[in-house]
Amino acid sequence: MGPDPQLKWKVTFLVLFQIVTLFWVREFSWPTLLICAYLVGGVINHALNLAIHEISHNLAFGHSHPMLNRALGMFANLPIGVPVSISFKKYHILHHRYQGDRELDVDVPTEFEGRWFATTGMKFLWLILQPAFYSIRPLLLLPLPVTGLELINILVQVVFDGLVLYLFGWKALLYLFSGTLLAMGVHPVAGHFISEHFVFDEKFETYSYYGILNLLTLNVGYHVEHHDFPYIAGSKLPLLRKIAPEYYENLPHHTSWVKVLYDFVMRPDIGPFARVCRRRRTNLANDDSYEE
Repeated sequence: MGPDPQLKWKVTFLVLFQIVTLFWVREFSWPTLLICAYLVGGVINHALNLAIHEISHNLAFGHSHPMLNRALGMFANLPIGVPVSISFKKYHILHHRYQGDRELDVDVPTEFEGRWFATTGMKFLWLILQPAFYSIRPLLLLPLPVTGLELINILVQVVFDGLVLYLFGWKALLYLFSGTLLAMGVHPVAGHFISEHFVFDEKFETYSYYGILNLLTLNVGYHVEHHDFPYIAGSKLPLLRKIAPEYYENLPHHTSWVKVLYDFVMRPDIGPFARVCRRRRTNLANDDSYEE
């Protein structure tokens, strides 16, 4: 149980790696820049997004040091380009508490998404546009009060983006932005967005992925384990599966995120509506869990 003492060092390495690469990226041609953003920068930024996920559960410094976790989250946020760390936390806590709730879990696609992106071509387009839906859906469906920490997150990010623009130029800044967007769409590491809760077997609503890309994504593939024990760091989830095989070995799971994306697009029985949904009569005004 508990946090990963190495997480802060992993985050520091990834952030510094992205900053150092800007010295070379600013000299790239546009085709080379976009290829590198897809293959390298996007993977790093996606790993940082998943570090923010870990940090949202206070898995860097533990529950006794909430502000250290929030500060590290803002630091991990820097190369991503868009301030997401603090906002992600408050919505993600609700996802865990009200999974599948059409009103309170903004991870569930909307009625519009399910109806308009139902064919093979439209589902592929939905994957491309996933960064937009993932970002806009919470603001439209469940706008929550803006907190002081969110304003600080925005200020820190704007200052960092301004420094990148001043020191390295537009190409470097767009490299960071494009990497973030590309790796959230039609990209192998983005397969976890689909594999986690889209229904591939009618008996289950959460699935794990056991494959090599867990090495690049802080073991986010161990998703059943994560929902069972959200305060166990990703680095320890393989051990959890090993010591409790009777709970996990026989569950349906994925072994390829690329295949997950392919099946999502090509199988007519899977689409944005392929989610287990429920509705609870909950007054969010009496639930401040998103502020924890």
